[in-house]
Amino acid sequence: MSIKYKLGNYRSKLRNAGCIEVSINRRRSGEDDGAGPSLKRAKRGEINYVPDHPDTHTDDSLEEERLALVEELKKRNKNVALIKQQMEVTFSLRRKEIVELVPMVSEVQERWPALFYEAEIREEFLRITNKDLIDNFGAAINQHTPRLLKLYRARRTAFPPEMDQLLNRLDEEATDPEEEQTKGLIVGILTVLEDDDSSAPATVINVAVVVEEDIVLQDLPDLPTTFAYLFGLIYALNLQYPKELRYTFETIQKVFMELGTDLSARVRSFKNKVLQ
Repeated sequence: MSIKYKLGNYRSKLRNAGCIEVSINRRRSGEDDGAGPSLKRAKRGEINYVPDHPDTHTDDSLEEERLALVEELKKRNKNVALIKQQMEVTFSLRRKEIVELVPMVSEVQERWPALFYEAEIREEFLRITNKDLIDNFGAAINQHTPRLLKLYRARRTAFPPEMDQLLNRLDEEATDPEEEQTKGLIVGILTVLEDDDSSAPATVINVAVVVEEDIVLQDLPDLPTTFAYLFGLIYALNLQYPKELRYTFETIQKVFMELGTDLSARVRSFKNKVLQ
């Protein structure tokens, strides 16, 4: 209890000093000043949810850095090192906009186009969580996949017949037009197959990430990498997990990526089975 009170006093001092992250977490129903929607607390193991600006910067100076970043991205020969540096400097402004204003993804694309580059998704996830997106996800896939397949096959009667096809032909996907496939899709993965009437397994010609019905990342090498970038974008854009997939993403977050320990009963049960 003594530690609890000391931490409470420390947070009060931070709040009074103008610490953005603490102030955001304080806003609850009844305390809202009417300036905007109530803000979601950091719940997914974020180390840097809405950090303060660097000591030498303000909103105006960081906006100038953002404009310079956009201009750099228009060049044919882009300075990759400079882009990375400017994305690092403007991180606090970007998080403030995304968390406080909750813009549409299309607006984020317009203001922060570099955020949708593969390298910067990885960097942004590292800034937010202190974990490497691709390395950690790849290691978790290698560790858990054999056991996951055994669990699915052991319980195949609990799943529809399509599960057998999925297990035996993991590259089997629909080939409807992209517009139809992405319609109504909040977050997802689109696999484009070669149009071939032969009986041979279809060839994947493109794998893409879809957010708010738009393809925001494409030409990715494989499904695991694509899913990792989708997960990284959920963090970078501060998106809610889709309700119908909340347990899937909670499993990825807390079991695979080890971001948070407060597991739901369903995910805890699943984790115990996987780690047996």
